[in-house]
Amino acid sequence: MLKPCAGASIAMIQRIGINYDSITGNWLTLQKATDSVGNAMATFTGIGGQVSMEKGQVLSLVQVGEPISYVPTVMTLMNPSLNRSNPSPHHSSRRLRKMRDKPKQYTRREFLRNLSLTALSGISVPILSSCTKEETEDFLQKHFREMTPEEKKQVVAKLERRYSQKYGRKFEISTKEALPETLWGYGLELSRCIGCRRCVYACVKENNHSRYDPQLQWIRVLRLKRGNLINLENSEHYYNPEIVPEKGFIYLPVQCQQCQNPPCVKVCPVHATWQEPDGVVVVDYNWCIGCRYCIAACPYKGRVFNWADPNIPKEEVNPHVHYLGNRPRMKCAVEKCTFCIQRVRSGRYPACVEACPTGSRKFGNLIDPNSEIRYIIERKRVFRLKEDLNTESKFYYFFEA
Repeated sequence: MLKPCAGASIAMIQRIGINYDSITGNWLTLQKATDSVGNAMATFTGIGGQVSMEKGQVLSLVQVGEPISYVPTVMTLMNPSLNRSNPSPHHSSRRLRKMRDKPKQYTRREFLRNLSLTALSGISVPILSSCTKEETEDFLQKHFREMTPEEKKQVVAKLERRYSQKYGRKFEISTKEALPETLWGYGLELSRCIGCRRCVYACVKENNHSRYDPQLQWIRVLRLKRGNLINLENSEHYYNPEIVPEKGFIYLPVQCQQCQNPPCVKVCPVHATWQEPDGVVVVDYNWCIGCRYCIAACPYKGRVFNWADPNIPKEEVNPHVHYLGNRPRMKCAVEKCTFCIQRVRSGRYPACVEACPTGSRKFGNLIDPNSEIRYIIERKRVFRLKEDLNTESKFYYFFEA
C-alpha cells in the first residue's frame, strides 16, 4: 500500500498518471506507463516496501482511508533533485486545484528539460548527454515557422558551412516562401508512360537521395497487367526487363500526392510536417523525431525513412537546395517528394517533368485557368488514387481522350 504525503509530491505523481480525488481524499488509479524515453523507471518508496512503475507495467493502488493531507507517510523519489517537501497541506490543495483548472502547457524545450531529469534505472542521466554539440543544437533548434528572418539566416549559414565541409562543395540553401496565388497540381498521362524510370533517376539526382545503404527513392513505378488498373495490390515495382514498355503491361508512377487534406500532417505529434500555402506538404527534418506515424498514415506510401546516415557521393551532390526540400537529410528523418520545391519556387519545372522522355508528366498552377494542368482536368478523363479516402489529392492521372 502506498501512502504519499502532501506537497509537491502530488504534482509529481499526477504527471505520471495517478489520479487524486480531492473530495474523498483517496488515490484512485494509475495509468499505464509510457516508454517515450525508453526504459525510464520511477521508483517510489513507502513504508514497508517499494512500488515500482516500469515500461508497460500497470499498477493499482489500494485505497487510503484517510485524506492525504493527514497521512504522515513520506514519499521519496530516486532522483534527489526532485525531492521537494511542502509542510503546508493547504498550499498543496490550492496548487492542486489550480493544476486541475488550468493544465500546464509545456513547450518543446520544457518537455526536453523535464525528460532530461527523468531517472533511467534509478539514476539521473540527461537524455542528450550522448549527443554531440552539433546534434544537440540541431535538436533544440526552433521550429522553422517560428523563426525570425534573422534566425533563418543564422541556421542557413550554419548548414551551408557544415555541408561544404562534408561534401567539399559550396552550398546555396534557399528559404524562399510560396509564390502568391499559387496552388501546384500534377498530371500524369498513363497512356504514354513506358515505365523507363527516368523520372526516378532524375528525382534521385536532383533531391540528394541516399544512393546506397540505404537506397531511397521518392517515386515508385508500378507495373500492372493491362486491363487490371483497379487492382493495385497485384502490382509490382521491382520489375527489371531488358526493354520497356513490355507487351501486355501498363505503368503507374506513384509518389507523394500532395493532398489538400493530408492525413500525414494530422498524425505528426511534433508538427514537423505541414502544408505550405502553395499546397506542397513539407518536412522540417530537424524537428522530425522519426516516429513514422506519417508513414503509417499515408495511403500512398509516399514517404521514406532514413534507417542510416544517407550516402551521397561527393561528386554527385546537388549544392542548390531548399531548407524544406532537397538539402541533405540525416539518420532517423522522414522525407518525401516536394514537387522539387527548390525549382518550382524559382520558376522551373520539377526534375521528373523535365526528364520524362514521352512527355507524360504535366505540372502547373491549379488556380490559373490558363495553365496546362487546368486544361487537362477540364478536358481529359482524369482520376485520383483512392478518392474515397477524401485526401483531396492534387495528383491527377489521365488517359488521352
